[in-house]
Amino acid sequence: MRDEVDELIEAWARERSDLDLGPVSVFSRISRLAHHVDRARRHAFTTHDIESWEFDVLAALRRAGEPYELSPGRLLRETLVTSGTMTNRVDRLATRGLVERHPDPTDRRGVLVRLTPEGKDAVDGAFAALLDAERELLTNLSTDDQTTLAGLLRRLLVPFAG
Repeated sequence: MRDEVDELIEAWARERSDLDLGPVSVFSRISRLAHHVDRARRHAFTTHDIESWEFDVLAALRRAGEPYELSPGRLLRETLVTSGTMTNRVDRLATRGLVERHPDPTDRRGVLVRLTPEGKDAVDGAFAALLDAERELLTNLSTDDQTTLAGLLRRLLVPFAG
């Protein structure tokens, strides 16, 4: 089985036979796969009327468990965005009725961001659609191959974990 990366590597090998092209065979495929995953994510989210950034915030709240709320600081750590960006995102989600702000009972100056029932429905539907799309992307791999691939990718990602 061949793909466009094989052709790319052959062309580079012809032009730069002095280089080890091993990384290209891995990362060019990861890059191309990321493009397909991103398209699948956008489609899954669009069908549930949310954007990727909205999913990120809503999913962080949903994963927190009942009552599906986090402090803005915790949301920052979960979504890796700046404070100003998070404020803007929470404002926009609140305007859409997907989240609400509530006073933090443990900090008089603090606030908690809570998922509304509409937000929960939106993120649950989008997540189910995303899983369906991702499952489709994996159809050419056996369950064992998927487990092996996940383990190999984990080994690549661990050094970047903060």
